[in-house]
Amino acid sequence: MPGPLTGLKVVEIASLGPGPFAVMMLADMGADVIRLERAGGGAALGSGAWNLTNRGRPSGGVNLKQPEAVELTLSLAEQAAVLVEGFRPGVMERLGLGPEVALDRNPKLVYGRMTGYGQDGPMSQRAGHDINYISIGGALGGMARAGERPLFPMNLVGDYGGGAMMLAFGVLAAVYEAQRSGQGQVVDASMVEGTAVLSTLIHGMINAGIWNGEAPGTNILDSGAPWYEVYETADGKFISVGALEPQFHARLMELLGLDLPQYDMPNWPEHKQRYAEVFKTKTRDEWAALLEGEETCATPVLGLSEAHEHPHNVARQVFVEHNGTRQPAPAPRFSRTQPELGLPPREAGADTDTALSAWGLDRTKLDSLRAAGAIS
Repeated sequence: MPGPLTGLKVVEIASLGPGPFAVMMLADMGADVIRLERAGGGAALGSGAWNLTNRGRPSGGVNLKQPEAVELTLSLAEQAAVLVEGFRPGVMERLGLGPEVALDRNPKLVYGRMTGYGQDGPMSQRAGHDINYISIGGALGGMARAGERPLFPMNLVGDYGGGAMMLAFGVLAAVYEAQRSGQGQVVDASMVEGTAVLSTLIHGMINAGIWNGEAPGTNILDSGAPWYEVYETADGKFISVGALEPQFHARLMELLGLDLPQYDMPNWPEHKQRYAEVFKTKTRDEWAALLEGEETCATPVLGLSEAHEHPHNVARQVFVEHNGTRQPAPAPRFSRTQPELGLPPREAGADTDTALSAWGLDRTKLDSLRAAGAIS
């Protein structure tokens, strides 16, 4: 069967990072998406067939500085359930494509907006990237070993966790509500706010007095605990340990030949040294062979270029080859409406005529738009 979002029509105004990833998630689930971007790759740094987050939808080349292209976009929005954009606040309004205009044309439209700082507030017009958003959202400040500077987790937390996934969730929540109320609305997804939401558990632990927010690297999940840590192995690779529960810690102690109390917090730094000495006695794969099949919550640290080889990932087809390119498979899984990868990522404007024809434009209209410089 087709994916669970089959029949959901989405207009995407091409943007950077989290916007395309959110729409990729919708497309992976079967949504019918048309991506509008300036042909030639000028619309966004992430344009092009190399970018796997552009998978699953055709690319139509448009010039939104032309009034005919603006009218085209609004006519597509009239057919759609969702429009997604990722510009700074006010840009779409200046183009004549703001939510007021779009919702006037289609009152049931869900208008998804992806920004770093939100649609208002003192920083709403400021430029930024993932590292900035997770900084003021509080997450980056907690990602540090004791006495060391914070280390950002690539751009996974702000762009994709706090940004794209929150936008996709918000869009689908609003679509569900619109089906009942008959009214669309704006989804204002901010990476700062999404990042803050992701840290809800940690804030709860701070409030309960079981997490020291002023001392990163001293708590149970931030590298403070010796049994929730990454250790180097004899071959210069690494093993991850997450023996949080007492039974897993006890079994880990047996297999490492150690006898260390789990919550002797004053001596955690010394215990880490003991762990480190033991883990340096075997290679990563030797430790994996010993520990991975046991209830120790210990696993090898795999690089991005080798994760596809792990037996579990192979068995579950976590990574798939599509159109000659290895890439992560759609997630999550469904029991009936299992999503499948469709169109591979496209160069900007590669599908203008076919994509617009599929949304009801005939040859005469396409020729007229091209003559006006609205499409390319």
